[in-house]
Amino acid sequence: MNGATAIAPGGPAPPGAVVSKGRRRFSAGLVFATLFLIFAGAEVKSRQAGLSVPDWPLSYGMWWPPMVGNVFYEHGHRTIAAIVGLLTTILALWTARVEARPWVRKLAWFALGAVILQGLLGGLTVKLLLPPAVSVGHALLAQTFVCIVAWLAYAGSREWRDATPRLAPAATKTATAVERDHAPARAAMRATVWAAGAVYVQLLLGALMRHTESGLAVPFFPLSESGSLLPDHIDHHVVLHMLHRGFAFVVLAFVLTAAVRLIRSVPKLRLHATVLALVVLGQVALGVTVIWTAGVHPSDGTTPMVSPVPTSLHVMTGALLLVLAWLAALRCWRAGNGASS
Repeated sequence: MNGATAIAPGGPAPPGAVVSKGRRRFSAGLVFATLFLIFAGAEVKSRQAGLSVPDWPLSYGMWWPPMVGNVFYEHGHRTIAAIVGLLTTILALWTARVEARPWVRKLAWFALGAVILQGLLGGLTVKLLLPPAVSVGHALLAQTFVCIVAWLAYAGSREWRDATPRLAPAATKTATAVERDHAPARAAMRATVWAAGAVYVQLLLGALMRHTESGLAVPFFPLSESGSLLPDHIDHHVVLHMLHRGFAFVVLAFVLTAAVRLIRSVPKLRLHATVLALVVLGQVALGVTVIWTAGVHPSDGTTPMVSPVPTSLHVMTGALLLVLAWLAALRCWRAGNGASS
C-alpha cells in the first residue's frame, strides 16, 4: 500500500500513521492538474473560443479534430477535463479500496460526483450556447472541486494523522490547559474561514463579470484620463465590474489579516501564511495587469478584448488563493481540535 501503515477497517488510525504516500501524492497531483484545467478553461473564455467546437461530447463528430485556431483551446480544455475526470475516478476507487475512514471514502465519492457534474455543465454550456447562469455554475463548481481534492490530499498527510487530541490525558494536562493551548489556533481558523469565504464570493463576482462580458466595462485603473473613477455611462456591466473590483479590497484585508493571525498564533503555519499573503498580493497585481494589457479584437479593431494569458492566470491564481485559504482553515482546525479520525 505504498508505505502505508496497516489500519483495521473502520477502526481509529494509530498515532503517527500515514494513509499512503502514493495516494497522498496522487491527490496533490490532482490538485495541480485541476488548477491547470482552470487555467485552460479560462483560456477558452479569454480567447472567446467557447463555441469554436459547436458539438459535444464529440468535437466536429470526432474524438480528436484538427487542432487549429481556437479549436486548440476548446478541445484542449475538454481533453484536460477528461484526464482530470479519469484521475478523479482512479482516486475515488483507490480511496474506497484502502481507506479505513468512512468520511474520507465519502469525500472521495463526492469528488467524483462533482467532477461528473462539472463535465455535464461543460457540455450544457455548449448545447445552450454559453448561457451565463450555466457558465457561472461551471466556474464555481471547478473552485469547489479543487477544494475537495485538496482536503483529500491533506486528510492523507502525516500532519493530519499526528494532530494532538483536543483532550489530553488528565495526568499530563488539565482540560482547561489544553483548551488554552488550542485557543490561538481556533482564533486563527476563524480568520482563515472568513478569508476563504471572501475569496469564494470574489470568485463568484469574477465569474459573473466575465460571463456577462463585463470584464472591460471599466477599461481604466485606477482613474480615467479625465481623473474619473467611473465611465460616463453606467449600466449593469459597470456595476458588476466595480463590485468585483471593490470587493478585491475586502478580500485583500481578510486574507492579510488571516496571514498575520497565522504567523502570530500558529508558528508551524508561518510559511503557509507567507505564501498566502504573497499570492493575494500577486492576484491583485494580475487584476490590474488585466486592465492595463487589454487591447481590441483583431477581427474589427474596435471591440475591447482582454490579453488572454494575464487574464487566465488571474482566474487560476484566484483558485489557488482559495485552496491556500481553505487549507489554512483546515490546518488550523486540525491544530485546534485534534482527534484520531
